[in-house]
Amino acid sequence: MRQGAKGMGFTSSPVLAVRLPAWRSKLVSFGLTVMFVALLGRALWLQGVSHDFLQQQGASRYQRVLEMPAMRGKITDRNGVVVASSVQVKAIWAIPEDVDTKSPKIARLAKLLDMPEKELRRKLDQDDRKFVYLKRQVDMATAERIAALELQGIHQRREFRRYYPEAETFSHVLGFTNVEEVGQEGVELALERVLAGQPGSRRVIKDRLGRVIEESALLRAPVDGRDVALSIDAKIQSATYSALKAAVDQHHAKAGAAIVVDARTGEVLALANLPSYNPNQRTKLAGAQLRNRVITDLFEPGSTMKPFTAALAIETGRVTPNTVIQTAPGRLTIGTATISDAHPHGALTVAEVVQKSSNVGTTKMAMQMPAQQMWEMFTSVGFGQAPTFGGTITSPTEAPQLARLAFPGAASGRVRPYTSWRPIEQATMSYGYGISVSLAQLARAYTAFARDGDIAPLTLLKADAPAQGTRVMSSATAKVLRDMLEMATGPGGTAPKAQIIGYRVAGKTGTARKQENGGYADGKYIGSFAGFAPASDPRIVIAVMIDEPQGKYYGGDVAAPAFASIASAALRLLNVPPDAPFKTSITPAEGVQESL
Repeated sequence: MRQGAKGMGFTSSPVLAVRLPAWRSKLVSFGLTVMFVALLGRALWLQGVSHDFLQQQGASRYQRVLEMPAMRGKITDRNGVVVASSVQVKAIWAIPEDVDTKSPKIARLAKLLDMPEKELRRKLDQDDRKFVYLKRQVDMATAERIAALELQGIHQRREFRRYYPEAETFSHVLGFTNVEEVGQEGVELALERVLAGQPGSRRVIKDRLGRVIEESALLRAPVDGRDVALSIDAKIQSATYSALKAAVDQHHAKAGAAIVVDARTGEVLALANLPSYNPNQRTKLAGAQLRNRVITDLFEPGSTMKPFTAALAIETGRVTPNTVIQTAPGRLTIGTATISDAHPHGALTVAEVVQKSSNVGTTKMAMQMPAQQMWEMFTSVGFGQAPTFGGTITSPTEAPQLARLAFPGAASGRVRPYTSWRPIEQATMSYGYGISVSLAQLARAYTAFARDGDIAPLTLLKADAPAQGTRVMSSATAKVLRDMLEMATGPGGTAPKAQIIGYRVAGKTGTARKQENGGYADGKYIGSFAGFAPASDPRIVIAVMIDEPQGKYYGGDVAAPAFASIASAALRLLNVPPDAPFKTSITPAEGVQESL
């Protein structure tokens, strides 16, 4: 065997002698070629066609675009007092899968966030989520204490929170913003586009824990919102709110509202409502607290409408201030309905009809006039139309911008077309029944008497010039009505309690039953007063409404004293010189009750 093995050559091995088919080597060669071509094609595809896509996918693993919030514009009163501003706070958020929920620091975190530990753990027990807010708008001191815990997976983001230093006093003027600083009510909502500004953005590089390790590029710089100066005077606003609250508390009323207007410019110097709320703490808000009653609530104005009926009768030449109207026996029947006065007065001049608030005397004037003329008078002073608040936003560095403040829920009131009036309806509308108005409408309408016959547009933005009014009656008629309205606040009138020391005042009371379920509710009234001061040269117009006062309910008892308190403070704050001796002519026995 050894010799045989020695005698056999290596090349003559039977294994090596086997011949492979030629197609097999060609197949292998072809396969290798195809593989190399595929790899080359894939390389070209990745490096060429898909280059941008792959770069984007790679960048998405470490690059982020962060929003840079814009600072919301401040809101100030007419004198520059800041009444709404944004303060820097932090949003606390987490990546649940990165948080060690077994750490004892979780309990301390829950305490700092002022939430139950169970709720915090529920938020963190979400492995399928990469992001969850734990709490928004955390103050900076608390945020620093949270950062000191050094909990992995817990992060912070800068944001802003709106702060209202005047709280309840300004709440219905300013409204408020939500957690994203978007206006929800009041001026914050009406001027959202002006105040909000435009957020910017920056590209950054983050590590897997969400920490920014490099800021690469500023994509868009943030543009801060514009500051807005309101027409409101913070001191007059505070005085108005305090006087209104005192009246509501004293008479145990359901609600109240008041508005103060600059007769020269149409600027709203104060606007207050009760119930109110603190816009900084809105956890338990009710609808009654949110209602801006000056603008949204409608009521039958009662006797505050009588001056407009008298003005129309004088303007059309049907009567003069000295025309005598027989009101005895204090009742007047129209159809099947009877109109009556609270007290029979006998023969009264037109001036005394307004002074003593006679329903019978007012009705007799109204029935001399076509319904169309009365309707035109009511609509010309703004009744039946939703109040608007225009103005111009000015800035030291930017061009003036016209603005129209559209308040949600602003009511238009009701003045039915004159073609459908029946005689009794024309009669009752002449003294304020069968027509509904808002307090803002009533105050604006009374600017016609204070401005010698033209009516001013209202604005909640600071104005730099007197308002351009719309004439609704002659100057002579307006001056005559001013004298009548001054009589109404003097001895023998319905509102001697509206008098203030040192100033002559003019105005008219209103007392009306409240409507409920298609009729009038028993024992529920709205007492109101609208007037202006000083009567010799009116500077301010004020309207006050007290809803469902208990006990005394006449406007002269519940609303006129609030008017006096507001007017006294406002005139002194505006440095308006006195126009009367420093004494009052009010005596306990004086004053008459108006007719309902």
